[in-house]
Amino acid sequence: MSVTTFLWFDTDAEAAAQLYTAAVPNARITEITRQGDGSAFVVELDLDGHAVTLMNGGPGHPHSDAASLQVIVDSQAELDRIWTALTEGGEPGPCGWLTDRFGVSWQVVPAVLPKLLNSDPERVIAVGTALRTMSKLDIAALQQAHDRA
Repeated sequence: MSVTTFLWFDTDAEAAAQLYTAAVPNARITEITRQGDGSAFVVELDLDGHAVTLMNGGPGHPHSDAASLQVIVDSQAELDRIWTALTEGGEPGPCGWLTDRFGVSWQVVPAVLPKLLNSDPERVIAVGTALRTMSKLDIAALQQAHDRA
């Protein structure tokens, strides 16, 4: 058995796959099934061990922020690089969320965040307050909010 994230695109599955595999470390396109005209129909990816399938199925199924892909990062440099790549042509959102140019929602989150939010109530409130002021997350500012509370 396996579980795969499956995303429906109008026509941009291959372009999305190229962006995602360039943005996410240890990612690659594993297979492309093409239609008779040579365009991609189904594109399969491995995003750092997470299987994702993209399909060009035509219009009628827009993406929504009700579902997102989450990337957990270890450093601010990694967060900044991925954020920049995924927001190019897209839109930054609140609290580490963004929408890429294909309309897919992402969360770019530092690995330390759960630890900062699993603390005493005063520190959790301070981190949560700082978090809600951010679009792209700032690890040092979140850590400072935690440490000052």
